[in-house]
Amino acid sequence: MPYISASHRAAARTEADLFAYTEQIRLTRGGGAVAGPRRGFLCCGGEGRVHRWVEHTSEIELSVEAESREAVFREAAVALGELIDGAGSEPASRQVSVRATDLPALLAAWLEELVFVAETEGIVPEDVEGMGVGPGEARGLVRGHRGPPQTLVKAVTYHRLAMEPAPGGWRARVVFDV
Repeated sequence: MPYISASHRAAARTEADLFAYTEQIRLTRGGGAVAGPRRGFLCCGGEGRVHRWVEHTSEIELSVEAESREAVFREAAVALGELIDGAGSEPASRQVSVRATDLPALLAAWLEELVFVAETEGIVPEDVEGMGVGPGEARGLVRGHRGPPQTLVKAVTYHRLAMEPAPGGWRARVVFDV
């Protein structure tokens, strides 16, 4: 059984969530790759970061919980890469910087820019280095691989958009039109 941190055990709502989460780890760490995100599924981006996909009609909602604002932005990028992941193995990276008036709008702008980079340059995000979130600006070095996105994201919507402090860190929600 793969190692599951205490924070991820606590995030699992039920024993079934925990089983599904361990199965996801098993599949992605040696038992074969998972094609795209598993909707309604609790996912781990790293220590202290969790994201969940929830389906809507022609939309998909991303919910992220993490220990800091920067970790929320980083986890949202990782989750987006999971959603749009296309075939490819050539490493790629790109510096990304966006501006907006408030934190939820900044998260939407960050994801919009990553969608644009994926569609125009074929860079599917896997991680972000040097993530910085300051007043009205977010920036980081997005690392991933080149490949055509398998899922087309039409828009990052402002419907149900939220980013707020939560017990133990931050919580965010964003809906993608797919």
